[in-house]
Amino acid sequence: MTGIIVKSKIREIVKKLDEENTVNNVAEEVEPALEQKVEEILKNAIDRSKANQRKTLLARDL
Repeated sequence: MTGIIVKSKIREIVKKLDEENTVNNVAEEVEPALEQKVEEILKNAIDRSKANQRKTLLARDL
């Protein structure tokens, strides 16, 4: 399975969200951990969609 998380985008978003500009680096371990979290969220959303007898994944399933 190819990853949906892109390390350069993580850095970009962290820089944008860090209003105090105190976080300068993103550790290598962040990318796979974030990838795992996103997969868990999507798996749960798929289960919810199936439970509601839908073939379309909706934002509310997240």
